[in-house]
Amino acid sequence: MTAAMLMKHPAITLAWPLAFLAGLCVGAAMGLINGWIVARLGINPFITTLGMMLLARGLTHVVSGGMSRSDFGPQFCWLGQGRVAGVQMPIVISLTLVVVADVLLRKSRFFRQNYYIGGNEQAAWLSGIAVNRIKMFNYCLSGLLAALAGLLFAARLDSAAPNQGEGDELKVITAVIVGGASLSGGKGTVFGAFLGCVLLAMILPAIRTLNIEVHWEKAVVGSILLLAVLLDRIGRKNA
Repeated sequence: MTAAMLMKHPAITLAWPLAFLAGLCVGAAMGLINGWIVARLGINPFITTLGMMLLARGLTHVVSGGMSRSDFGPQFCWLGQGRVAGVQMPIVISLTLVVVADVLLRKSRFFRQNYYIGGNEQAAWLSGIAVNRIKMFNYCLSGLLAALAGLLFAARLDSAAPNQGEGDELKVITAVIVGGASLSGGKGTVFGAFLGCVLLAMILPAIRTLNIEVHWEKAVVGSILLLAVLLDRIGRKNA
């Protein structure tokens, strides 16, 4: 919505690359604020991110007046609608990020510190890892990637609405846990989270194929989330 407002505001009308960059900066800033609150103030991460989500959504409605924006031009929309070798741009960008991030998390010394922090934060701190700094970096990076996802979605639809993405947070959490991550921390891979997303993306078509009412989608997602958390808990006890 930040990028949309900057591109379509009659008093500003920024070029789309600058508006795109501004949108990324806003996402990164939101993530950095989350990271600072969690790392420096010690507030519960779930409460912090939930509160920031509600705050950001409220500000989005205030700034946009509750109205959507559209008609951003072919160059911006190419990011969401264009193709490279017959493959849609959002898929190309997503797969590239998955491969790069998965390799970094597996091979990079800096990113692998996240496993140590997730496994035992106190032990990680005593071993010399800059826990708070890495936490803040992670939240900033997450905000940046979330902003990128929103921009690509707006480019694909050629529209930015203040209520886009509402309800997706449950699917994201479910996908990550189904993909092998643990709510307790210290486990999981980027590729596993990607496979979890693919699995959830197949739920709605499967429901339609089985002639089940589409209203069951949220119930199915919730059931999968509860089952995944239960299996993770059992695995932790048996470890």
